[in-house]
Amino acid sequence: MTIKTGDRIPEVSVNVVRNGKTETVSSSSLFKGRKVVLFAVPGAFTPTCSLKHLPSYIDSAAAFAKRGVDLLCLAVNDAFVMQAWAASEKAPASIAMLADGNGAFTKALGLELDASGFGMGLRAQRFALYADDGVIKVLHIEAPGEFKVSGADAMLAELT
Repeated sequence: MTIKTGDRIPEVSVNVVRNGKTETVSSSSLFKGRKVVLFAVPGAFTPTCSLKHLPSYIDSAAAFAKRGVDLLCLAVNDAFVMQAWAASEKAPASIAMLADGNGAFTKALGLELDASGFGMGLRAQRFALYADDGVIKVLHIEAPGEFKVSGADAMLAELT
């Protein structure tokens, strides 16, 4: 079942890459007592993800910080890939890269995508959500193949 506005972020372990180091944390620890925008991409190093989605948040990281909002980037990739992608894109340390290697967090959110037709297996749908203390206040899920509602501009508009 897909999460919706008003739902609480489900409890799942996920790997977080911060400052070149990986640690396993609970999803609740990433959201508890914090204002967070979580944006998900189908895959690190893929065209729209690398050319538009992540760069939109890199360019707007300071604007989110001014609003007291932390940024999390999620992909069904391993921690090594997420670390390399963050370095390649020069993502600031303020964007925590979540490596959901087995897709457990993505499945718990109900936002998985079967991309096996493209040789990519299970992935995350492209989406962005805003949560306050672990409760989803805004959820934008992209239609297949689109990038219209989950970029940084769309989420910043929700926070003003």
